[in-house]
Amino acid sequence: MDIGPSEWIIIGSVLLLVFGSSKIPQLARSLGRAQNEFKKGLADGDAEPEDASVPTSDAPAGVTGSSDDRSAPMSAATPGAVGEQAG
Repeated sequence: MDIGPSEWIIIGSVLLLVFGSSKIPQLARSLGRAQNEFKKGLADGDAEPEDASVPTSDAPAGVTGSSDDRSAPMSAATPGAVGEQAG
């Protein structure tokens, strides 16, 4: 499914009507810069060493830096907890 010359003329006309003649070069420039940044990011991602995903923290395994850890187990040290019987 190729786009022919008549379709390109229609697309260009719509872009010209929507964005105006002064904005189209700015849009094309920003798209080019974004494409270059994307390519740089891909190239930088390939250059990283294999063990870059290993955490370098001195914290023990499984310990996160978050102080709001809601996945921590609840303690059963309160009186009347499950398993204790009042006597």
